Amino acid sequence: MRTTVRRHLGKVVAGTAIAVAATAVMVGITLPGTAGADDTGGGKDGQSTRQAAGQQGDTTAAVQPGVVEEAPAEGTKGEGRDPLTDDEIARVEKIALDRQQFNASEDVDGDRGPQRLGVDLADPAADEVDDPDGPRRAVVSFYDYKDDTLVTKTVNLDTGRVEGTGTQHGVQPPLSAAEQTEAASLLIADPLGAGLKADFKDATGKELSSPDQLQIAAMIYRAVPGAEPAVLDKCGEHRCVRLLPKVRNGPWIDARSLVIDLSTRKVARLTG
Repeated sequence: MRTTVRRHLGKVVAGTAIAVAATAVMVGITLPGTAGADDTGGGKDGQSTRQAAGQQGDTTAAVQPGVVEEAPAEGTKGEGRDPLTDDEIARVEKIALDRQQFNASEDVDGDRGPQRLGVDLADPAADEVDDPDGPRRAVVSFYDYKDDTLVTKTVNLDTGRVEGTGTQHGVQPPLSAAEQTEAASLLIADPLGAGLKADFKDATGKELSSPDQLQIAAMIYRAVPGAEPAVLDKCGEHRCVRLLPKVRNGPWIDARSLVIDLSTRKVARLTG
C-alpha cells in the first residue's frame, strides 16, 4: 500500500492510530454505579451497610434523569448584537443583489449571478456603539467570477436600504463550500487528478467520480514568482485553490502540489 501511494500523489495519512488510542482509553473507563458492585450488592457486609444507612436515615434524594430542552424558536428579527437570523440573512441577500448586478455577473459554475460568500453582522458606527436601539446592519459578500471582483454591500436591516457598496480586486476571502466542491470536481475531471483517483481507489477499492465521496478542506493560493508554472502567475488576482481532500471515514490524501484556478477553470502542478 505504501509503495503504491508514493507512486501517485505522495502520501495517504491513515487515521487508524487515533482510533486505536481512543479504544485503549475507553477500555480503562469504569461506568458509574458498577465499581464495587460485588462488595455491597449482597452478603452479610452489604446487608449490614444497608441497615446502618436505614438507621441513620437516608437524606440523599434520588437522582432524576436529565431532561433535554428544545432550543427556543428563532425569531424573524434579532436585537442589538444578536446573531443574524435565517430570515434576516435571506432578506439581506435579496436586498443586496439587484437585478442589474445579477445579470452582469457570474458564479463559480459560470452561471448568471455572483457567487455568494457570506453574510455577517456589521459593527456599529462609532456614534452608535453605546446605543441599545441603534440600527442593525449586515455585510453581504459576493465574488464575481466574470471580472474577478469581490463585492461587499452593507444593508441597514431597519430601513431595508443598501448604505454602502465596495468593490475590490486581488482580495481573496476564504472559500465557500460551493467553491470547494467545484474545485474538487475540476480536479477529478482533469488528467492531473489521476493520482488523486488512484490513491482513493487504493484506500477504498472504489472509483472516485464525485466530490461527494470526499471530505474537503481548501485554502487560497497566491502566486509566488518563479515557484510555479506560468499558468498560475495570476493566482491572487484569480481565485486559486489548493485542496486538502480526505476519504470519508478514511485517510487524508496529499494533493498539495496541485492548484486549481477557479477563474480560468484550469489545473496545474507546482514545480517549485
